[in-house]
Amino acid sequence: MEHIISTPTVKALAERFTGDVYLDTVESPTAPARLGAALVRFTPGARTHWHRHVHGQTLRITDGEGLVVTRDGSAVRVTAGQTVKCPPGEEHWHGGTATTLMAHLAMVVGDADGDGTTWLEPVSDEEFAQALRDTEGSAT
Repeated sequence: MEHIISTPTVKALAERFTGDVYLDTVESPTAPARLGAALVRFTPGARTHWHRHVHGQTLRITDGEGLVVTRDGSAVRVTAGQTVKCPPGEEHWHGGTATTLMAHLAMVVGDADGDGTTWLEPVSDEEFAQALRDTEGSAT
């Protein structure tokens, strides 16, 4: 057994996120299991860049209210206690709303080269605003 008493919180890389985002690594993807997990906290308006995962991603919302959006324009508003599964290769982004923070446990199964994530371009302010409009009033 390994008892981890504390995990340092780090500010997320600006090359992968817009706004203030903070990460607490839970598990890094190492052979043979290759599970990667992190508690990710998004301040209002903060979000990931567009990205995809070779083996998909599971997001368990732990606090607040946020958005998960796919490249085809599908958008869901999520709240604490909900889970979203993004299939392998699906381009998507996630983050807080314009006025609320959101925290989630992000889980991925990595590949031989790391966590299997391909980071893409930032989500534009217009894409963010459109997702807010598309999901307005849909939080459950």
